[in-house]
Amino acid sequence: MTEKRPLPVIWGCSGTSLSQDEYYFFEKSNPFGFILFKRNCNNPEQVRSLVKELRQAVGRPDAPILIDQEGGRVARLQPPHWAKYPAARLFGQMYETDPEDAAEAIAIYTRIVAYELNRLGINVNCAPVLDLFMPGATSAIGDRAYSRKPAVVAALARTMAETFMENGILPVLKHMPGHGRLRTDPHEMLPVIEATVAELESDDFVPFTLLKDLPIAMNSHAVFTQIDASCPASLSTVVHQDIIREKLEFDGLLLSDDLTMKALHGRPDDLARRALGAGSDVVLHCNGFIEEMRMMAAALKPMQDESWSRWLYAQSMIRPMEKNYRPAADIARLDILLGAVAFTAETA
Repeated sequence: MTEKRPLPVIWGCSGTSLSQDEYYFFEKSNPFGFILFKRNCNNPEQVRSLVKELRQAVGRPDAPILIDQEGGRVARLQPPHWAKYPAARLFGQMYETDPEDAAEAIAIYTRIVAYELNRLGINVNCAPVLDLFMPGATSAIGDRAYSRKPAVVAALARTMAETFMENGILPVLKHMPGHGRLRTDPHEMLPVIEATVAELESDDFVPFTLLKDLPIAMNSHAVFTQIDASCPASLSTVVHQDIIREKLEFDGLLLSDDLTMKALHGRPDDLARRALGAGSDVVLHCNGFIEEMRMMAAALKPMQDESWSRWLYAQSMIRPMEKNYRPAADIARLDILLGAVAFTAETA
């Protein structure tokens, strides 16, 4: 790379195309990448145009463009222009009765999503979720989790992650070190997890340990009182260094969860400095508020060598999708496996 190293931040944008202010700000600030939400996605032609604009602004044709396309209620691409499929929990329930069918179904589903994302120019999907399905926990996770059983979560998540990488898309494991026990939604308030370290090690940490070789993960805004009661995991040096890097042995690129969530309080620039200082490689600012982004950009320095090396390694792990792939046969097979729970759109 000969150009200036980007800032360690991923920006959101406000609408379906860039305003002049946004374009010039993105060009000047040179962020690591961008993330898209429902507000940014109307139809395939529009999304492709927006993705092209974003990459033109930073002058990097491989700049990461992220999206949350898990399935179920967390899917930024919606019908009628894109296919919709059930949440992760359905695949976990399938696995309990027929692991082979569940593995085939999650692989097919992932290949279809990869096809949709590739056609749009999106190259990073914030999935799979490795949090455990915990009865009584907040619906913020709920059916986004595959299973209560760590081994089932790990098996399905690995199939999804590896299928994405085999088809041109980088997966992001969520949410380290595991926040399936959340009782409150971090989008609205700061959650607290009081489980003992022994409980976390025997359950919540297990899927992340089993998938530690994968290249990208996202952290959590939960406070783990038995690890660091003073601040959420996303701002905790103890959680990053002692748990994520040492106990879980994860050495991939680590993203902060969205710093604009209501779980966190403070100035955007201070939160960014704290998150990066604690151990995140890249921070997310997702709400598209340009004045907050300007404040944050002024506080940041270009990505560190170690973080940039982690990104280069992540890129080396993906393979391009088969050029002649067409999803019709996969969609038909997936409809059979899922009992016609899925329905299709223009993808067919």
